[in-house]
Amino acid sequence: MPTLILVRHGRSTANTEGVLAGWTPGVALDERGAAQAAALPARLAALPISEVVASPLQRCQETVAPLLAARPGLTAHSDERIGECHYGDWSGRKLAELSGEPLMEVVQAHPSAAAFPGGESMRAMQTRAAEAVREWNARVERDHGPDAVYLMCSHGDIIKSLVADALGLHLDLFQRISVEPCSITAIRYTRLRPFLVRLGDTGDLASLAPRETPPADDAPVGGGAGAP
Repeated sequence: MPTLILVRHGRSTANTEGVLAGWTPGVALDERGAAQAAALPARLAALPISEVVASPLQRCQETVAPLLAARPGLTAHSDERIGECHYGDWSGRKLAELSGEPLMEVVQAHPSAAAFPGGESMRAMQTRAAEAVREWNARVERDHGPDAVYLMCSHGDIIKSLVADALGLHLDLFQRISVEPCSITAIRYTRLRPFLVRLGDTGDLASLAPRETPPADDAPVGGGAGAP
């Protein structure tokens, strides 16, 4: 079965503003995010990518645009099932403000029980994304063979939930996974089990350096802004 390259979108204006974007329209890459996207074709140059599937949201479409420009023969698709979690009434609100909501404790410690007001549950988010991957695996294998490589550009919580699915981890453990903006995660699928072969690879170790303000103990909902 194919190897899936998961790319989180580059850093967005919402990331730097500390806002939970969700499906809010008009959230674009910031200057750093655009530079991250521009570097993506060189990072992926050795890979024979057969298809590109992206979330329909602007920040993901902007992230894959340089790759598609560099490979004009590459077929691109949009799939809403790998779009961001529907955060409902939380969309567009400051993360600092949301940290005081009782639901945030559930999101952090028991996400399989978390459902966003006016939005969807985290279980539903994981289910739709995993179903999309399984369908694309079959389609890519049918069209390009069992050793094909394809790419999906998606969002932090989506990618973390797909990693948890691949590792057989309960969704309640997925907040232990971290994927930074424009990081690359790779999962090789086989008939019996998936293999996680890369996780959150940015090619940059800056995020491991001590920070003036230590990172919070809670997982950043939506994925966070990455290294300063």
